[in-house]
Amino acid sequence: MKHILSPLVFLFLVLQGFSQELKEIPLSNQIKEVTLFLSGAQVFETATGTLPAGESVLLVKGISPFLDEKSIQVKGQGNFTIQAVNKRLDFLQEKEQGEQAKALEKAIEEIEKRQSSLRNRIQVLGTKMSVLSANKSIGSSQAGTSMTALKATLDFFDAEHTKIANEELQINTQLATNEQELDALRNQLYALQQSDNKAKAEIRIRVKATGAGPASFQINYLVSNAGWYPKYDVRVKSITEPLQLQYKAEVFQNTGADWKNVKLRFSNANPNQGGQAPILEKWELNFVGLAVPRNFNLPQLPGSISGQVLDHRNAPLAGVSVLFKGSTLGTVTDQEGKYSLVLPKNESTLVFSFVGKQIEERQVSNESILNVTLIDEGTIVMNEVADAVFYKKSLDQLPFAAENAQEELLTQLVFNPTTVEIEVTEPYSIKSNGERTFVDLKTYEIPASYRYTAIPKLDKDAFLLAEMADWSQYSLLEGESNLYFEDGFVGRSILNPAPLQDTLQISMGRDRSLVMQREKVDQFSKKRTIGSNITESRGYEITLKNNKSQAVTLQLKDQIPVSVNSSIEVTSEELSGGALDPVTGIVTWEITLAPGAQQKLTLRYEVKYPKAERVILD
Repeated sequence: MKHILSPLVFLFLVLQGFSQELKEIPLSNQIKEVTLFLSGAQVFETATGTLPAGESVLLVKGISPFLDEKSIQVKGQGNFTIQAVNKRLDFLQEKEQGEQAKALEKAIEEIEKRQSSLRNRIQVLGTKMSVLSANKSIGSSQAGTSMTALKATLDFFDAEHTKIANEELQINTQLATNEQELDALRNQLYALQQSDNKAKAEIRIRVKATGAGPASFQINYLVSNAGWYPKYDVRVKSITEPLQLQYKAEVFQNTGADWKNVKLRFSNANPNQGGQAPILEKWELNFVGLAVPRNFNLPQLPGSISGQVLDHRNAPLAGVSVLFKGSTLGTVTDQEGKYSLVLPKNESTLVFSFVGKQIEERQVSNESILNVTLIDEGTIVMNEVADAVFYKKSLDQLPFAAENAQEELLTQLVFNPTTVEIEVTEPYSIKSNGERTFVDLKTYEIPASYRYTAIPKLDKDAFLLAEMADWSQYSLLEGESNLYFEDGFVGRSILNPAPLQDTLQISMGRDRSLVMQREKVDQFSKKRTIGSNITESRGYEITLKNNKSQAVTLQLKDQIPVSVNSSIEVTSEELSGGALDPVTGIVTWEITLAPGAQQKLTLRYEVKYPKAERVILD
């Protein structure tokens, strides 16, 4: 019996030893820096505390629940060894947030009860007023009523009516006040349910110390539900002055953790984008009948797209990320759930994403309004893997900036081997509520040449183009731009710094100081039959006038038809010095107009075709 009990006693002692959990010690932590990517962010924190001798688990609390556990990096300074690092959800904090939601619901319920009581009182007063009105002739219906009795009756009605009216006014005022309070409480509850009512995460650092003493840590990790979009303000005061380009970042974050007075860096990298080099597969050529047909034509899209994003209750969603798929063109919905974007030429798919909602992709059609309803996604499964993560980088390799470092410039460009970062020295505070925050990055004074372009056949206005050489030094990304010309807002456009262009061209919008008119000249528009052929001629006169106070250079285009049939002959008769491209039929004029000057151009052509056929020239 003794030999049987001994192993059981030994097993009990072993289990008892394992059941003794390591002491958990919360650290004091603070977010110091954030590097924002086009999608996602890298957060840099510092944490300090005092460690006991032996093994213990250190807790870094208040971390975003959307952190990627594989990305956690921890470096420590002190007399200890880091044994393991992992992430765990902080359910105690989730419970506290649940209690906050219950308290809000209870407050809403109490106010709604008061509202019901006040509305009931309004009904009682209405009934009382009806009774008084029904009996207001009681005095006059009785013969021989004395003046004293009549006056008493009138005074009674007057006093009662005044009393009821005053009470109704007070009740209506109280109802309005209560409704405002209800709206505030409901919005607060909704915001808590949408974003903050998620369990915060905590980083658990298992350490072994040879002796008690202080310790400090530097931690960084990747989080989702944050990012930035490049935006620009382009200002031209005069076509004789340099162009001013203000580079801005539209920041959004729904990470569940506020950023308070942090140093921001903006990177053009996207850690969520695959880094694997593509592989060129074999190209198999076959007969047309055996090949799969493909349509390469893109639909004609409107100039801009706007709309509103709602939830399943038809309530507006603020802070929704709206992005053209595969690009850096995007924005964030405002407090009313509304968004507006300029449409790029080759993008037609919008991606709508928000914390706790299913991602929605929509094709942009010919309509300029696109409203979207986002539905709740399933339960977010947080990775609770507790595998140990070890790190071997030295402490001084981590990109933490000294707290007292001073920068002479507002921002600084940092060129890495594969990415470019813009560092902003001024600290920013950005709450985790999805609101848009605009951060000024750089303001450039860029030498530019200006010219106007116009196609009066399609549009009677001239468009100003600003052209910048050597633009690659500014490290710009594709983004929306607000255009200001001569101190006035002229519209929005897209700045697209395509890497293969030697000159960056920015459209500054319309300039109505250049007046144009294109008219058909009847005397040159004739139709006659010669033998078996018909000859038709067309003539147009284009009038230009410069109402500006300085000379302008204008590139003007028009066209003549191009024959694709040997039986149709097209002959240009008068082009007023314009250059004709025989392949496209486009005629181009390069014109310089002095201030107040006016010039006329003539475009004439002739078309000959068989009498039995028909062509359309107008």
